[in-house]
Amino acid sequence: MGTAGTGADATVRERRQLINVAYRLLGSLAEAEDAVQEAYARWYALPPGRQAEIASPGAWLTTVTGRVCLDVLGSARARRERCVGAWLPDPLPAHTERDRGHGADPADQMVLDESVTMAFLVVLESMTPAERVAFVLHDVFRYPFAEIAGVLRRTPAACKQLAASGRRRVRDARVRAAPAVQADVVRRVKAAWEAKDIAALVDLLDPAAVMTADGGGMVGAVLRPVEGGSRIAQYMVAIADKAPGLELLERSVNGVPGLVARRGGAVMTVAAFDVAEGRVSRIWAVRNPEKLRPWVG
Repeated sequence: MGTAGTGADATVRERRQLINVAYRLLGSLAEAEDAVQEAYARWYALPPGRQAEIASPGAWLTTVTGRVCLDVLGSARARRERCVGAWLPDPLPAHTERDRGHGADPADQMVLDESVTMAFLVVLESMTPAERVAFVLHDVFRYPFAEIAGVLRRTPAACKQLAASGRRRVRDARVRAAPAVQADVVRRVKAAWEAKDIAALVDLLDPAAVMTADGGGMVGAVLRPVEGGSRIAQYMVAIADKAPGLELLERSVNGVPGLVARRGGAVMTVAAFDVAEGRVSRIWAVRNPEKLRPWVG
């Protein structure tokens, strides 16, 4: 894990990789930043002689970051279950959409690929902490099980089994549509939503579609998932009726086409979609203001 060498330059170069690892493990930019900061704090707390003995600071930092994330995951599940309404991972804007005035770091350091789509992160949330760490480190970042064993304090064989279990969860999840197909469906959802056309929305939504919203207990959001294409369509139109002047924008959300709702120039909601067989099967609407800070208002 990481690069060999010692000194400040060797450790600073690892920050981008560590942020990317921690976000995929935790689904939260703030928690990822805290985990990486804790790892660096522990590194700088080492006596110089001990630092000099470490052949690969990057490997050391990755191990410590992984262990910190593992501890966070252990407590986060209970904490998130106590949240008002649903908890969703932080939505990530494209590089061009990052708000430079409100903490673009660590969002600025994120690599947007298939392992950060909202659909993928939601599947990761279903894993046990140990499964998630083993799967993400091995399948996403290609770390060998011998090194992952040092993070989880388990045998390489046990880590291999954990990653395989996580892999089955991902494999059982619905396959995401091609970007061009998703972009087309999202564009048509936007047009139907703006027109308040319930029939058109119903046609674009899978009959078994589910919409989940995260208001963080800070803003209004449906507390339980809305199930069924017809109910979701009616709910979306009701939102539009209650929010005159709402502006919908097509934007990249976690690397795939999504929608951003603005009102009075401020970002109110970021919506991510899962599309299968030409219809929307899942909608994740993030309204928690703390999670929208990287987005341009």
